[in-house]
Amino acid sequence: MTEHGTPAAPATTAEAEAPPRSLWHNRDFMVFWTGEGLSLYGTQITLLALPLTAVLVFEVGAEELGLLRFAQLVPFLGLALLFGVWVDRSRKRPIMLGANLARMVLIGLVPLLYHFGLLTLPLLYALALGIGVASVLFDVSWMSYVPVLVKDRRSLLEANTKLNATLSSADIAGPGLAGTLVSAFSAPFAMTANAFSYALSVLSLLLIRKPEPAPEAPKAERRLRAELTEGLRWVFGNRLLRAMGLVGCSCNFLLTMVQTLFLLYAVRDKELPAAAVGFIMGAAAVGGLLGALVSGMVVRRLSVGTAYRVSVSIIFLGPLLIPAAGGPRWLLLSLFVASFFLEYFGSSVSNVLIVSLRQTVTPQHLMGRMTAAMRMLLYGGGALGGPVGGLLAALAGLHGALWIAGLVSAAMLIPIVLSPVGRLRSMPTGPEDGALTSV
Repeated sequence: MTEHGTPAAPATTAEAEAPPRSLWHNRDFMVFWTGEGLSLYGTQITLLALPLTAVLVFEVGAEELGLLRFAQLVPFLGLALLFGVWVDRSRKRPIMLGANLARMVLIGLVPLLYHFGLLTLPLLYALALGIGVASVLFDVSWMSYVPVLVKDRRSLLEANTKLNATLSSADIAGPGLAGTLVSAFSAPFAMTANAFSYALSVLSLLLIRKPEPAPEAPKAERRLRAELTEGLRWVFGNRLLRAMGLVGCSCNFLLTMVQTLFLLYAVRDKELPAAAVGFIMGAAAVGGLLGALVSGMVVRRLSVGTAYRVSVSIIFLGPLLIPAAGGPRWLLLSLFVASFFLEYFGSSVSNVLIVSLRQTVTPQHLMGRMTAAMRMLLYGGGALGGPVGGLLAALAGLHGALWIAGLVSAAMLIPIVLSPVGRLRSMPTGPEDGALTSV
């Protein structure tokens, strides 16, 4: 299928069997990868500095911190599908440029307002909400843009492996850098680095030469409701996409809950400084880089389905180590690192598989809406995890809430074992094969 879902010209046997050229030779993908990598490094700083601004500047509790995380993620629930329709109707790159310009300005306002004594907690919530809206728009767009840069769908696994390796390296370096910046300059001023990284990402998008074709003109008048329905029907009607979306929603719900509770648990109950929290997240993120490096080998050795079952199961087992951690400081830190190491490693391997599967089985004209529906499920689950974690902490205490989250997370191994994705022998060849390549 071509990018608009129309039949492609039949390939010769030689063309079909010839391996795709490495993306190291694709200039535009390399430029995009570089810019996305820079913004990912900056984002890691805000992931730690924004909640620490609330904790250290405004002394918020678990419920208020959960609401801050909710403000960042709730736009995925309300706007992802609408943005998906827009992205499918439009060229992706201009939308991505606008989204990153908006994030650059909104994040840059945090240190600026703090410097002049104008930053308030309600304003911090509003800025977090605005950053979340721009993040929805960018996420829906870039995942739909990669297949434009990478024409051969066989190269999607390589593209997502490279992007995920960069994300993992940012996970390693970012938290430690964020902890250092917060300790040296305060949490609000640490976010200046993220604003600068988005400026560099905007520049990289401007340097891409490959023209992006306009989406195919519709044969009939466009109706928003019909296009929304078509996207949802595609995701929930495809057994692979449906299974990945529901498990991913549960995963983000539980992990966001754990991460929100952990920040307060580490700082208040265990009295760890910001630099120590940054060290924990940075050291644990080595698992993400390791997962990205071995993901290709894992798929070749284990098959797509087995690799999915193993990697996703590892994610759900990690949270149990946090409430179980105790003893001397070195053991406590080691168990905290091990918990997030498992999460990062499993996420890194499974993300490469999941994103590649989604892009492979979806026609280009539905890519934006498919991505939007998935982001709505994934980040919608994450949005609810923060406030639910805050309520649990109010009822059972931080330690008790972490035990509940860990046990529920471990119980998710049952639907993972039953998932149709776990029965895949190999990567589907395209949209037509997406629901057939299973035992």
